[in-house]
Amino acid sequence: MAMSSWLSRILNRFRRDERGTVIVEMSIVAPLMLILSAGVFEFGNLIHDKLLMEAGLSDGARFAARCNSALYTNAGLTIDCADTATNIAVFGNPAGTGSPRLYLWQKSDVTISIADPATCRNTVDVNGNVMYLSTTSQVCIVTASGSYPYSVRDSIGLLSLLNISSITLGGSHQERLIRF
Repeated sequence: MAMSSWLSRILNRFRRDERGTVIVEMSIVAPLMLILSAGVFEFGNLIHDKLLMEAGLSDGARFAARCNSALYTNAGLTIDCADTATNIAVFGNPAGTGSPRLYLWQKSDVTISIADPATCRNTVDVNGNVMYLSTTSQVCIVTASGSYPYSVRDSIGLLSLLNISSITLGGSHQERLIRF
């Protein structure tokens, strides 16, 4: 009888004692929180790079839509509107100097299409519906498109843990051809 009451007292004390529960709970929750935090940081970094790329494409297309090479030619100057727009998209300046907006992003990753005849649309369709408001019979589009290989070099480290070697980010931006 003494042995059972002694054992009962020890078990009751053990049940009421909460020392060490925090360590057990933390050892269960900490790895999950660490992985979740790394995923949030990795996704944020990926979205940041995507937004930088889209901002560059938008800037390049905006310049190309307003670039008038005939104006330069008449003044005895030369300009390659597509090349200058590509410089603006990748480097953020017309000269193409300095570091690119994204680590190792290159001009070859960006394509600027200025007034490709395939992109010109009639302002009024065959049924007489006005599709575009314009003083001309056709509206032409400038397209800046690009890709960026987001890989382990950009990653916080989660991609390599998941055995993902590269994710290709892509984007494009269109502007109506204006040519001042």
